[in-house]
Amino acid sequence: MNIAVLIAGLSLGAISSFHCVGMCGPIAFALPVQELSKTKRQLAVLAYHSGRVLTYATLGAIFGLLGRQVYIAGFQRWFSIVLGILVLLLLIQYIHSKQGIQPSVFNHLQRKVQQWMGYLLKNRKPASFLLLGMANGLLPCGMVYLAIAGALSTNNLADGIIFMTSFGLGTFPAMLTLSLFGYMASISVRNNIKKLTPFIIAAMGILLILRGLNMGIPYISPVLESARGAAIDCH
Repeated sequence: MNIAVLIAGLSLGAISSFHCVGMCGPIAFALPVQELSKTKRQLAVLAYHSGRVLTYATLGAIFGLLGRQVYIAGFQRWFSIVLGILVLLLLIQYIHSKQGIQPSVFNHLQRKVQQWMGYLLKNRKPASFLLLGMANGLLPCGMVYLAIAGALSTNNLADGIIFMTSFGLGTFPAMLTLSLFGYMASISVRNNIKKLTPFIIAAMGILLILRGLNMGIPYISPVLESARGAAIDCH
């Protein structure tokens, strides 16, 4: 297991969890679990958040595989730099518009997912909570975009899965506590924490650019070997 990828995903998830509380908190708080017994309520909430992590892991597999193809093509360095620049451009849009960094192309997807979630919220079957969490993981979100960028910058399927799964697990404590015990902090406190979002986005963009520059800095800008011309190891 790539420990550096695991720590990076957990760290991004933990930092992003406060953003998640503000954006997805109302959904977690509205889970229809009040009439369930304590044990069933805990299982339902656990299933819901496990569904989110499952979706993130699936996205990690998809984008980790895409990142692998970029690596095989020998474009990983430039791809990482372009990806970082794109993140910074989205940050500029976020600061300018104050409407988030969601491209308009995802608006239709968001409406469809929200309709599906509305249906699942009315259904209190155990499997519905897992499906509801999986649907929530598909909602367009700026912090998920950053995690996907991190998965894309990996060069293999396993690291993509590890990064996105650990990202989801990083959000687990705050979101799980929110679902079980209600809002953890006042609205003013959560809004102040959400102000950190632009700095998180900027840091991610800069790290992606540094990663592509091959500066030889461990964990931040390691030397990325091109797959082209690499020796084939059959063992």
